[in-house]
Amino acid sequence: MHPSINKATGIQLDVTADLHKWRAFLAIAELGSLTRAALYLDVDQSVLSRRINALERECGARLFNRTGRGVELSEVGARIFPNVKRLLSDAEQLEADIKGESRVPTGQVTIALIPSISNPLIHNLFVRMRERFPGIHLKVLEGSSGQVEEWLADARVDIAILYRYGATLPEGDQALAIVDTYLIGGKGDPVTRSAEVSFDVFDKLPFILPSAPNGLRNALDRAAKEHKLTLQPRMEADSLPLQKLLVAQDGLYTVLPLHAVWNEVSEGTLQAAKVIGPGMARTISMSLSKSKGPARAVAEVASAIVDIVNDMGRSGMWHRLDDAGQPRAAATAQT
Repeated sequence: MHPSINKATGIQLDVTADLHKWRAFLAIAELGSLTRAALYLDVDQSVLSRRINALERECGARLFNRTGRGVELSEVGARIFPNVKRLLSDAEQLEADIKGESRVPTGQVTIALIPSISNPLIHNLFVRMRERFPGIHLKVLEGSSGQVEEWLADARVDIAILYRYGATLPEGDQALAIVDTYLIGGKGDPVTRSAEVSFDVFDKLPFILPSAPNGLRNALDRAAKEHKLTLQPRMEADSLPLQKLLVAQDGLYTVLPLHAVWNEVSEGTLQAAKVIGPGMARTISMSLSKSKGPARAVAEVASAIVDIVNDMGRSGMWHRLDDAGQPRAAATAQT
């Protein structure tokens, strides 16, 4: 027996018997919505409702008031909220101590990214995590920039990787690389045969482009307006494989970063010409959720992503960044 312990504590409360209910309480209270809380906790909304109903029965009081915009804490709920938050924080620390997370990172890390970045990055990331940290489980979500932003805002993901346009990044973002924009054409296409093209050649070309709102599409529309030319998409499609297929087989053009067509350009089925013009470069940016995921595991995955992006930059896929966040090496198109 520990020398300072003379008898068992007299605490008889059952509040720690099922922490799932209290996690549900905390998530709903902070997010103000059952739907958002269900996404954050990755459980069905009906399960969440049952947990809260059970908790309210056990407490003998209503913890939330339902409103037209969602839910808000009742008087009782607001009073116990700080204590519940401390309880769960202590429980999380206890779990980390038991699992030894400070020594060996474990747990699920959810990554959201756009498809054109996912293809070259995720395979390398999986191999690296499997070799170095087998206790880390990766969950990958692909979507448009808007979807990735929404998942990050809803705390559904731990790490978001997407394109940013413009000279400044949102607070908390980390710039990983600078990406040039390329006009993509089919094999033997005369417009994309040269290494570089002016934006003026875009006038009235038959394009397949992503539909608005979309970061790239918005940048193209702005550039077209500034250059006083007409973009004529024959088709709008957000599917990257479909864009590449119609360019290769049907004589259309699209606009993509080089890494999105790296294999096709190497194999000669597509051609890529770097677009020369202001505002056409974009930044690959990484943003971390402030409220989700095992901290050590997320940090290791984020660090691996930075290393992999730098390694891929050396091959010419994009411009690597120096310690000051400036381009370090120019990308070389495989045309």
